[in-house]
Amino acid sequence: MREHIHFIGIGGTGISAIARLLLEQGYQVSGSDRTLSPLANSLRDAGVEVFIGHDPNHVTGAHWVVRSSAISDDNPEVLSARAMGIPVYKRSDFLGRLMQPPKLGIAVAGTHGKTTTTAMIAFILTKLGLDPSYIIGANLLDGNNAHAGSGKAFVIEADEYDRMFLGLRPTYAIITNIEYDHPDIYPTPSDYMSAFEQFAQLVPSEGALIADGTNPGVVRLLSHPSLVSTRRIITSVSQNPAASSEQIFGTLNLDGSTEIFTYDVQSLIEGKPESLTLQLRVPGIHNFKNALAALSVCYLLGVPLQDAARVLSEFTGTDRRFNISPLSNGVTLINDYAHHPTEIQATLLAVRQKFPRSRIWAVWQPHTYSRTKTFLSDFCKSFATADRVIISKIYASRETDQTFSAAQVVEQMRHPAVEYIPELAQITTTLDQLLRPGDVVVVMSAGDADQIIQDLLKKDQKKRTA
Repeated sequence: MREHIHFIGIGGTGISAIARLLLEQGYQVSGSDRTLSPLANSLRDAGVEVFIGHDPNHVTGAHWVVRSSAISDDNPEVLSARAMGIPVYKRSDFLGRLMQPPKLGIAVAGTHGKTTTTAMIAFILTKLGLDPSYIIGANLLDGNNAHAGSGKAFVIEADEYDRMFLGLRPTYAIITNIEYDHPDIYPTPSDYMSAFEQFAQLVPSEGALIADGTNPGVVRLLSHPSLVSTRRIITSVSQNPAASSEQIFGTLNLDGSTEIFTYDVQSLIEGKPESLTLQLRVPGIHNFKNALAALSVCYLLGVPLQDAARVLSEFTGTDRRFNISPLSNGVTLINDYAHHPTEIQATLLAVRQKFPRSRIWAVWQPHTYSRTKTFLSDFCKSFATADRVIISKIYASRETDQTFSAAQVVEQMRHPAVEYIPELAQITTTLDQLLRPGDVVVVMSAGDADQIIQDLLKKDQKKRTA
């Protein structure tokens, strides 16, 4: 009889990915969630039994239960499983099992960019026929968020939320950057940095740590006594550093194109200098840094840099990361997951890079009260690149409603054209009335504000068929 694993909160990005991977490995998989999300629906289509709502009977017959970070100890399915003696794991307890030999674990961590970097590595290895296993925090645009491959590489997005990444067992680890986040889990920046220090120490002496040597948080991490001279470190950076360590770096070759972005890249890994041209379809200097990290780990896996760069030029991204949808009236919509001040700045700079002469509308749905309050002053300064700004009410996510409002963010912003419109439906109506040909709308949300994109596309479809 196949082992049966039940997932509580199966519609979430992290849990759904584990469920899909184990389904492909031949396990019997079931799960439950409050609503049928697109990810949960996709799993149901693949043969997973998905329950809507939480009920003690859902765990009957399961050998293991895995719950998301959002599921509390008093959840009826958690209580039922424990009463029946069924082991209940969080992601952090469970994922390390999947990275055991003969698999070679590759964990991609960082405050920003880990989803895209993980996807880039999985994409390169897949296209080159190496059939990796992978777990990504979003669907590839031409695939899923997880796969159980026959190859040796196991690539996983190493999420720092709830300290999940401390349960991993990587041979190679990437840290894209470190900047304080998740104040609901990490009360202080020091707590946050400490978690990344612990993560870096998971890399064995025979492995390697790949990190952005220009990021202040990473620079501080790499000076930690437990890492100095004890682990192999490769720096992936955006400018030529002192040539005293293994590194891969490059510069943007501005050729005027807004469809393909070309970079001159140099590498010095294992004492072998190499130069190559890298072309990317995803804009922004942040994606260039993500690509350098992906190239570095592929090289360590034995993939020639030229081959990896060639394949990476075909990469178009992941779901909700700079996804572009044109409207028939000449307006361009962009769906993006940015929800931290630095991510918002990077996304808007990438929009300006790709659409230098357009009027840019930034629509932001704040994500969680704790993050919005903690980084209030930084959020107020994040929208300078946009011509018009609309801010919705806060998406509470795992937090309970509070008296703090996004209207307070708008009150403190000095942007000349910012407006607080709390409801998503009203934002859609406002945009539909005010947009003109050539405008670009970027909706930035880790919540449900991507619905604005879908509603504008539906309105456009009705206008075209009327």
